[in-house]
Amino acid sequence: MATRTTSSGTSAARERLLATASELFYREGIHAVGVDRIIAEAGVTRATFYRHFPSKESLVEAYLGVEDANIKAAFAAAEATGAEPAPLVDLVIDGLADDIARHHTRGCPFINAAAEYPDAASGVRTTVARHREWFRSELEELLGAAGAPEPAESAAELVLLRDAAMVGGYLDGWDRVRPAFVASARRIAGVPGTSAGE
Repeated sequence: MATRTTSSGTSAARERLLATASELFYREGIHAVGVDRIIAEAGVTRATFYRHFPSKESLVEAYLGVEDANIKAAFAAAEATGAEPAPLVDLVIDGLADDIARHHTRGCPFINAAAEYPDAASGVRTTVARHREWFRSELEELLGAAGAPEPAESAAELVLLRDAAMVGGYLDGWDRVRPAFVASARRIAGVPGTSAGE
């Protein structure tokens, strides 16, 4: 998987704010963490915060944007290996498992955020929906290229499986959940030439 980053070529203060918020939001919850704490821990002024983020919600959307960019970078890194589509499915499944183990030990940041923002029309929920649609479409395209018999249905099942794996990993421990996730994901993919389809 690619190295995780918050960098987008912006100011150091903005990056500190995003890195601080990302850690706190994921570890403690969004509504549990106030702007004053983020400002203090990032070592910036209130004016600097509001120059970069007009509201806390805009910071939450940026935090989710970082999560989105990191998973897109992971897909790009897998594709950059030059693997054929069927072996690439295996690489992506292993990469998703590695990502959960390393970075998402407290569940899915998108699901967590959605739970705290019940209004489906909010900017946060729109950001979550956009990410999930991209993720599902990316899986469908990959599975289709690899010869999966029902790529749309398999992609939808893989999205649900990953959601469940992040929750299960948090509750039961990833060492226990990972083998079931990987085996189930490969069965769902149903791609000839993968570890499950050979």
